[in-house]
Amino acid sequence: MNTILENVANRLSQAERILFITGAGLSADSGLPTYRGIGGLYEDKTTAEGFSIEEALSGSMFEARPDLTWKYLWQIGAALHDTPHNRGHEVIADIERHKPNTWVLTQNIDGFHRTAGSQNLVEIHGRASELYCTNYDYATTAQDFLADYGQEVSLPPICPVCQGIIRPAVVLFGETLPERGLQKLYQFHDTDWDLVFAVGTSGLFPYIAQPLVQAQFKGIPTVEINPSETVLSSVAEYRITSGAAVALEQIWRLAQN
Repeated sequence: MNTILENVANRLSQAERILFITGAGLSADSGLPTYRGIGGLYEDKTTAEGFSIEEALSGSMFEARPDLTWKYLWQIGAALHDTPHNRGHEVIADIERHKPNTWVLTQNIDGFHRTAGSQNLVEIHGRASELYCTNYDYATTAQDFLADYGQEVSLPPICPVCQGIIRPAVVLFGETLPERGLQKLYQFHDTDWDLVFAVGTSGLFPYIAQPLVQAQFKGIPTVEINPSETVLSSVAEYRITSGAAVALEQIWRLAQN
């Protein structure tokens, strides 16, 4: 039996205040490609227009060329259409049911943690399924407005009330985080966690990496689950180089025995 998995499982069985920081690598087990990293959708590539994906999906690009930003938002939305959450999301939700002080901080916009049953959830970058008008007090969902990205519409989509531009309720590159999410981040910084996981995230955003770095500084056990080496790899006390769903399943099973 893998000693690292057993040690992490032992830590998990004893922990009550647990934080999971999750990224695109967790949803990769649902068949969604990550933007970057192993098998990334845009790994070492630019868009057809010659921009990096970060530039195409930036707030400044949305202001200048909403049609171009929507082109790639549509690709992401189409990839999410009819894609289910995976066992990794379910395990995290199950841990929360057994240990109610478990929280998830995710940079994913796919909504999979929510559909898997997580309640203590901070979707710091928003959710792609929620849409709103940039000019008018109009909100809807991708399911209602775009048939879950399944119907043909001109891009960018137009508000039926005021003819303004519709956008997903997500944080684009270069945009500030929502105030509500920032307040939760501040609370996380003040929380004395028993155990902190980083699952499938590169940790490139400082506000995503900070809870793990802070935990390590305080002597709190930290775990990274990621097949790739990241900026967090040198910070984590335990490093598991496998897929997220498999590792979480094994750890949780061992923790309950």
